[in-house]
Amino acid sequence: MRHFPPVSLIGAPTDIGAGDRGAAMGPEALRVAGIAEALIARGLDVADRGNLFGPLNPWLPPSAGYRHLTQVVEWNREVMRAVAAELSRKRLPILLGGDHSLGIGSITAVANHCRAEGKTLRVLWLDAHADFNTSQITPSGNIHGMPVACLCGLGPRELTELGGGAPAIEPGCIRQLGIRSVDAGEKRLVHDQGLTVYDMRYIDEVGMRRTMEAALADMDADTHLHVSFDVDFLDPDIAPGVGTTVPGGPNYREAQLVMEMIADTGRLGSLDIVELNPALDERNQTGKLAVDLVESLFGKSTLMRE
Repeated sequence: MRHFPPVSLIGAPTDIGAGDRGAAMGPEALRVAGIAEALIARGLDVADRGNLFGPLNPWLPPSAGYRHLTQVVEWNREVMRAVAAELSRKRLPILLGGDHSLGIGSITAVANHCRAEGKTLRVLWLDAHADFNTSQITPSGNIHGMPVACLCGLGPRELTELGGGAPAIEPGCIRQLGIRSVDAGEKRLVHDQGLTVYDMRYIDEVGMRRTMEAALADMDADTHLHVSFDVDFLDPDIAPGVGTTVPGGPNYREAQLVMEMIADTGRLGSLDIVELNPALDERNQTGKLAVDLVESLFGKSTLMRE
């Protein structure tokens, strides 16, 4: 069995950056689905740090292009501190979201850690959406549609400089996978910034194996791989429990292959699991599927050959 460092679960129960209520219940749904027990059964040392605390969702309209900016900053500051603390203990943090705006705090902490340790950061962004909106082009003001832009230095100073400087990361370290819903202005910005995007058309044309080989290429022993897993990456036929379903995503077997190939690299260093909305799910079907896929991320495999 492949060796993984000890793992820490960090709950961030908020839907502060989302357009639908319910992602705040995501951490508990993952716990009910048995995420800790599944990882322990794989031989991992697992510590559940419980839930972070932050402001309640005031459910207000956008102000100056952003919904709940002050509250989003507070939540991301808490996430950044918690993730940084686990990395400093040589543990692998798993952020249980919550909506995807929390990826700003999580990845900012990981990026600062990599700079301090002299490691190369690779971010694999599994999502139906590019999440590269800004206040000028967003149709909604929901910050869960902006985290990649903020991480790359495009956004409010409170978020772009969350970790002390901007940008937190360079666009070249990100590989986006499964994208199939992008706003027009966002698409232009993604091209301008030179993001590497493996959208569903690309996956359809070349297959998931070749896509993952490309996305995981050029990593070495000094690479820290961060996986930011938005559950809406998956096709809604198998994962209905998300607020922003987009048809045409990866099926069960394709998703398993993604996770197994990531596990094969041995480079996984941190993980976000976000946008699980049990209020929209069917008997925690999506939560159970997410746990199943995380098991594969940590070495569970259907591979029969040597």
